[in-house]
Amino acid sequence: MLFEITSLGTPKIPSPIGLSTVVGDSIANYVGDEEGILHRIEVRKGEQVAADETVVLEKAGPRERLYFDPKHVHAGIITCGGLCPGLNDVIRSIVRCLWLRYGVRRISGIQFGYRGLLPEYQYPVIPLDPEVVDDIHKLGGTILGSSRGGGERTEELVDALEQLNINVLFTIGGDGTQRGALRMAKEIERRGLKIAVVGVPKTIDNDIMYIDKSFGFETAVALAAQAVSAAHTEAHSAINGIGLVKVMGRESGFIAAHTALAVHEANFVLIPEVPFDLEGENGLLVHLERRLARRNHAVIIVAEGAGQDLMGPSEERDESGNVKLRDIGAFLKDRIKEYFGRRGIPINLRYIDPSYMIRSAPACASDSVYCSRLGTNAVHAAMAGKTRLVIGLVNNHFVHLPMEVVVSQRKRIDPEGSLWRDVLEATQQPLRMEND
Repeated sequence: MLFEITSLGTPKIPSPIGLSTVVGDSIANYVGDEEGILHRIEVRKGEQVAADETVVLEKAGPRERLYFDPKHVHAGIITCGGLCPGLNDVIRSIVRCLWLRYGVRRISGIQFGYRGLLPEYQYPVIPLDPEVVDDIHKLGGTILGSSRGGGERTEELVDALEQLNINVLFTIGGDGTQRGALRMAKEIERRGLKIAVVGVPKTIDNDIMYIDKSFGFETAVALAAQAVSAAHTEAHSAINGIGLVKVMGRESGFIAAHTALAVHEANFVLIPEVPFDLEGENGLLVHLERRLARRNHAVIIVAEGAGQDLMGPSEERDESGNVKLRDIGAFLKDRIKEYFGRRGIPINLRYIDPSYMIRSAPACASDSVYCSRLGTNAVHAAMAGKTRLVIGLVNNHFVHLPMEVVVSQRKRIDPEGSLWRDVLEATQQPLRMEND
């Protein structure tokens, strides 16, 4: 089964970047639309996989023929949602590839997310070229600014694209951003317009379905690991010391899990995918007390979306429509203090929440490499007239994924899979912390 990618039409314009179509001539090659990557690579011995169950993803990369004449391209770049390491790297990569490889001379940065396209805000676009973006990869955040919301005002957004004469739009953001981009792409098609919409998926939580990893994730793990090491030092140096570190992860605990494996200093990792009890013989608090009795210190990593059921439902929503999570870090801090106070056991608890320090940091080297390649592959797809897609890494290959697939569900840790098993082995925490 091939995930079909929408195209604006037949590419007829020869690419100016001068690659090869000959294998073995030691010159970098164009990529053909017939080239694909298998999504599923794990099978059981003796298992027969039907052809219609085999998902094939279109390989990303430069095409020999373009749909857009570079002389007539006006590209727009927009960044939406929360900050994430690598945003400026992606912007820089897109601008440099458009300008230096394809000769595009009209590139506009749209300010403050989708609000930059809405009439009441009147934010001017920022002209972009290689000189403007030369050093931005050294900075955290996004030079274009960002905001939440606005992506639901589809007709007004497409009106703005028409007024600006933008015919290639790059949307850098999470699932809410890409849902907005998908709605725009559908409205563009309904109007019969020739505007390519290509997404670069951004979520620091690493929860985008199908892709190996999202940009900013490795930076987040590296910085979260520093916070956990600091918490461990504090806990280890105190009597009954407890280090509690809250990390990002609304619905998926990948940052918490990878951080634990990076430092091997955490004793408990709490993630949204694995429920736990606080009280009772098999609850977290009893196991924490036993840990202190044995070793005199403990470190807990908690993902922000863990334990929400312990605090009751939240009715509030943010501007993107996401449910506002209750603060599991502060909740745990208070409950731990209350529990040991009742037991007459003195503790020294240090609570660290490095979330905003992590989100606003520049990308680490590996994330910078990844962002650079995401950006160039996004440009290659757009110039070939491909639309309604996002760029992702699948089985270590860059591919085109339909936006519909990416926004349909979130990637989550499998509690029965190898990653969580490795976390349990690293922390030595109980397999389950629930009372029957």
